[in-house]
Amino acid sequence: MKAVAVFRQRTHLPVIVDPSYAVGKRELVIPVAKAAVACGADGFIIEYHHTRKSVSDVPQALSLEDMVNLVHNLRLIIES
Repeated sequence: MKAVAVFRQRTHLPVIVDPSYAVGKRELVIPVAKAAVACGADGFIIEYHHTRKSVSDVPQALSLEDMVNLVHNLRLIIES
């Protein structure tokens, strides 16, 4: 999260975070995304697969329900 804050101070460019690859575990993607937005991240790259039968990135991919909950929670953080 330090990198997000540092980049926000040093550049005018958007700061994009990829919590899926940063942590590699589905159960950690949402907490890391929340922390990143609290630190000032402008956007995310998050693995999403319609089913768990995907041929790649299954360990860190979120379900549709996870994504809906994440977007809702990120909006709450941004608006606070």
